[in-house]
Amino acid sequence: MKKFAQIAAISAAAALALAACGDAPQESPTNTETSSTSGDTAEAVDFKGCMVSDEGGFDDNSFNETSFSGLLRASEDLGIETGVAESADAGQYISNVDSMIQSSCDIIFNVGFNLADVTGQSAEANPDQHFAIIDSGVDPARDNVKPLLFNTHEAAYLAGYVAAGVSETGTVATFGGMNIPSVTIFMDGFVDGVAKFNEENDADVRVLGWDKEKPEGGSFTENFSEIGKGKELSEQFIAQGADVIMPVAGPVGEGAMAAASEHEGVYVIGVDTDAFDKYDSYRDILLTSVLKAMDTAVFDTSEAALGGTFDATPYVGTLENGGVGLADFHNLDSEVPAEVKTKVEELKAAIIDGSLVVESPSATTVE
Repeated sequence: MKKFAQIAAISAAAALALAACGDAPQESPTNTETSSTSGDTAEAVDFKGCMVSDEGGFDDNSFNETSFSGLLRASEDLGIETGVAESADAGQYISNVDSMIQSSCDIIFNVGFNLADVTGQSAEANPDQHFAIIDSGVDPARDNVKPLLFNTHEAAYLAGYVAAGVSETGTVATFGGMNIPSVTIFMDGFVDGVAKFNEENDADVRVLGWDKEKPEGGSFTENFSEIGKGKELSEQFIAQGADVIMPVAGPVGEGAMAAASEHEGVYVIGVDTDAFDKYDSYRDILLTSVLKAMDTAVFDTSEAALGGTFDATPYVGTLENGGVGLADFHNLDSEVPAEVKTKVEELKAAIIDGSLVVESPSATTVE
C-alpha cells in the first residue's frame, strides 16, 4: 500500500486552462525543443520525452537540474527527442504543461510537488498522455501518472548525525524553501539524526529552524529562487551559534554557503545533488550533501516508457536501492571524527536491513 503526501485541491481555473480541447499556448522563450543528433548520441528513435521545471529553471544546481540531466542522458543514450519548458514562477505551470501536451510528447516529467495539482488535472483531461511527477503523487492516483518519490529522510538522518558530531558550538540548523512535504522530509530526518547523536553520546546539540512537533514554526524562505533570503536566514542562525546548516531550498541554498564562507568554522550540508561538484568556490565549507537520484529515476522511467512498459507504480528511492544517499566529505573529511564515520555506516546498514526505522509523515511506505 502506498502512502502519499496530501495533495491540495485542484482549482477550477486549472481545470479550464488544461481542458483537453484547449488551444495550444503561444510559443514562449522558455519552451524549447531539442533532439538527439549530436556527437556520440544514440541513433534517433521515434519517441519524445518532455519536462516542465519548477521555479528556478534547469540551471538551479539542484532538483530541476538534476532531473533534467536524466532527460539529457535519455536523449544521448536512448536517442529520444526532448522538449522542455522552464517555469520562472508558479504562474507558468499551467501553460508550460499544456505546451508540452500540444507538442505531442510521449511522456511528460513535471518537476516538483508544486506541480501536483496541474499534473492531476491535466492527466484527467488527457487520459492517453503519460506523465511522471517528481516528489509527489496525484490525488486521486491515476493510471497515466507515475510518481517518482524519494525517502530522503533516511539519508538526512545520517547527515544530522554527522552535523551533530562535527559541531563545535552544540548548535546546528536547517531551513526550507517552502513548507511542503518534499522539503520537510529532509528536515525531519535531519533533526532525528541529531537526536540520535545526542542519545548515544549524552550530548545536547540543539537544532534551529525545525521542530517535528511544531511544524508551523519552522523556518522557510517561501521560495526557491531568492538567494539573498537564504543568506539572511543563515546569518540569523549563525548569530545564534549554529556552525552547521542544511538548507533545503534549491538554489536558495547558495545563500547559506555565502553566509558560511564569511564565518570561520561554519559548514553547510547540500541537498539533492552533491554541492561539492556544483559550487567550486564553496568547497571548503561544504561538509556533505544529502543525495536524491532524480536523474536516474527520470532515465529509467524514460527507458521503460520507450520500451512500452510504462506503469503508474510509484518509484520510491531509498538508501537500500540507492535512490538516496550521503555524499563524501571531500575537503572536510579530516573534520569528521573517525567514530562518527563508523557510526554513520552502522546506522546506514541498520536502516537498510530494517532494524532501524526512520520516520517522517512525508515518507512513502511500500508493503
